[in-house]
Amino acid sequence: MTLKFEQLKLHPRLLRGVRDLGFDAPTPIQAQAIPAMLEGRDLIACAPTGTGKTAAFLLPTLQHLMTGPSRQTRALILTPTRELAIQVHDQLSHLVRHTSLKGTAVYGGVRLGPQRNALRAGATVVTATPGRLLDHLRRGWLDLSQVEVLVLDEADRMLDMGFLPDIRRILDYLPRQRQTLLFSATMPQDIVRLAASVMRDPVQVQVGAGTAPADGITQTLYPVPEHLKTPLLLELLEETSVESALIFTRTKRGTEHLARKLK
Repeated sequence: MTLKFEQLKLHPRLLRGVRDLGFDAPTPIQAQAIPAMLEGRDLIACAPTGTGKTAAFLLPTLQHLMTGPSRQTRALILTPTRELAIQVHDQLSHLVRHTSLKGTAVYGGVRLGPQRNALRAGATVVTATPGRLLDHLRRGWLDLSQVEVLVLDEADRMLDMGFLPDIRRILDYLPRQRQTLLFSATMPQDIVRLAASVMRDPVQVQVGAGTAPADGITQTLYPVPEHLKTPLLLELLEETSVESALIFTRTKRGTEHLARKLK
């Protein structure tokens, strides 16, 4: 029998947001993780990208926040990149549409002023990249002393990108008594050590092998010298059945250079 979101005993207003997004049945990671989080347990969840991890931590977090003040920051979600922060905030905005809960996202690459104003207006949930969050904290524009839930999203990527020192600085602004949720696509030893230092008797759930892509995704690696990367890409685009492609590069300059080549 397929589990339905209604069976998870979520608040009716949250369920309206779930239906707005077209969600029907929880994914495996959601079905395993949400009940434990609803019990207030710390949680370590390992699952491939694309398996529904965002809703897995948003729904129980929002369920917890449905009672209590909505104008003070009570939940913090840390993500490694601006793009992921925007993605998480967008899904959160849909889920809280029928509630009094508020969310805002803070990340680099844009002016501080509008983000400061959004924080001062009151946000129950703040989604942030570590560096920009510290900018706001050092200026005294954000109070994290009332945070009840901390989410570390894509924790392995945050550590790969060198954010561990920033994460530890942010932890100094948080109360020790809180629920901590760690979501990661892989579980290297650095993540295990981080979890041990910030969590209390966490529940562990895993979907997939921990390093495998989500169903329907094929991964291929081409070891190639720097000067041959673009010719190889052009050859792949011409010789395969790619109808549309999303291409990531390491730097802004690299993006502009590749765009000129493709044109």
